[in-house]
Amino acid sequence: MSESPTLQLSLGPVLFYWTRERYAEFYRQAADWPVEIVTLGETVCSRRRDMKLDDWLGIGRELTQAGKQVVLASQTLIESEADLRDLRKLCDNGDFIVEANDQSALQRLSSARLPFIAGAALNLYNPATLGVMARVGMQRWQAPVEMSQQDLAQLIKDCHQAGVPQPCEVFAYGHLPLAWSSRCFTARRHQKPKDRCQFVCQQYPEGLMLRSQESRDVFTLNGIQTLSGACQDLRHELSVMADMGVSVARLSPRAEGMAEVVNAFNQARHGRLPSPSPLTLVDAETCDGYWYGQPGMDNTRTGAI
Repeated sequence: MSESPTLQLSLGPVLFYWTRERYAEFYRQAADWPVEIVTLGETVCSRRRDMKLDDWLGIGRELTQAGKQVVLASQTLIESEADLRDLRKLCDNGDFIVEANDQSALQRLSSARLPFIAGAALNLYNPATLGVMARVGMQRWQAPVEMSQQDLAQLIKDCHQAGVPQPCEVFAYGHLPLAWSSRCFTARRHQKPKDRCQFVCQQYPEGLMLRSQESRDVFTLNGIQTLSGACQDLRHELSVMADMGVSVARLSPRAEGMAEVVNAFNQARHGRLPSPSPLTLVDAETCDGYWYGQPGMDNTRTGAI
């Protein structure tokens, strides 16, 4: 496998609800990890208020001093005027570029002529849409998590032919974000109403597993968000990504073992993969089905972690 030094690694936003102390310790460690980009912010639930915008900005400045490119991510599901007020403050932060994860953020950023990152939840599937986004300030876009390698390669090729060369980012590791709802499934599991949830999701720093009757991990419940049961692991595909024109591979934070995950991906992007048995990153099922145009929960690599 040839080296692919132009492929950057990004650390996505923490999708789960942690304590302030856990966030602080996690990002203190991340400052020394071999990732070029770090995305910060609460993208799931507005009731998770332990971290304020000023807290994220403070962490962002520290990471910038450590040589990281910092991005602030917007909430994916906007449900109230209070959410919109917080979104306006985020978009107008004045320090860091914003990842737009819904149309409200996109409208705010494009109207203000501010550059932005297009999140995967915007569902960008064709060069015409990406061209419109580029004209209103898009600097990078994330492929939808269910898009196959074959379809993405064709889309990147079509974008270049259409004169839309903005960098593409692929979700390469972690529980795949699949859906958002106005209902909180974690609160319901504890028989609590959403507006009096007592923040029970903080009891699950890697989400609440939902298993089938066959005891297979099907989904991970994370408050109002539904994630895949298994972690997507595409580190064996990094050289393919680089060859097809992907610029950034995103790693979604986990509560344990994340330094090991980052180091394994850093080795992989330089062509150093364990053989014949894959390196065990963390104790979790993995999947890669979407990448190969198959059901997302499939794991196509025999013996993969």
